[in-house]
Amino acid sequence: MTFLSSDPYGTGVAPRGRFLHHLNPLAKVAAILPAWIGLLFTRDVLTPLIAIVAAVLLLLVGARLRASVVVALLVGIPAVVLVMALSFGFWTDPSRVADTTPLFTVGAYTYTVGAFAVGLATSLRLTALVTLALVGGLTTTGPDLARALVAQLRVPYRIGYTAIAAYRFLPRFRSELAVIRQAQRVRGVGRLRGPLEAVVPLLASSIRHADRMALAMESRAFGAHPTRTERTPSRWRPRDTAFILALWLLTLPLFLL
Repeated sequence: MTFLSSDPYGTGVAPRGRFLHHLNPLAKVAAILPAWIGLLFTRDVLTPLIAIVAAVLLLLVGARLRASVVVALLVGIPAVVLVMALSFGFWTDPSRVADTTPLFTVGAYTYTVGAFAVGLATSLRLTALVTLALVGGLTTTGPDLARALVAQLRVPYRIGYTAIAAYRFLPRFRSELAVIRQAQRVRGVGRLRGPLEAVVPLLASSIRHADRMALAMESRAFGAHPTRTERTPSRWRPRDTAFILALWLLTLPLFLL
């Protein structure tokens, strides 16, 4: 989401040639929903592995990603899967695994192939769920999602835009904290005392910002009318329906075969 602006919850122009950024946010959620549900009931290794590879390829082809995100997808995901597989294997009951061939021994504990297989299946399943969520998470901004919820799902705009106003506090806190730390360094405040002494000015700044935001929303009659107009309304286009049907058709054989 940060490709659009320095504010991850702000708006911007979607890049050309990357179709995921031009789809309705709810279409991206609906397209991967069957895969999410199916992964909850899988116990094998191949199904979540295929889902991970498909989600990564979809992101690489259809999304504009920073170099750090690409590295995280191509290098970080395998590393996380391996670490989680080993960790879950230690929590597996050795008496309930089929293959008791030892891989290594730590003191009196013997780590078996069966324990690693169970841990690998669990790790792949969790990673597949998160990777599929990135299809929409990396290509959707907060305001776009709020507009889609209000326009397509008829969520009251009071709820949708209040949530976005709360989310926008996060990047503001980050920028305010950076300014406070710079001011503290100019005044010679040590690194150990800096984080503690930054709490009070950060809290005061957040209260002032919340007060200004409340006054701005009141001056614009927020909540006074049942509906609000949009400068860039969220629309559902034929390509959104086509994207959902295409992913559903690709997902169906994955869980039926």
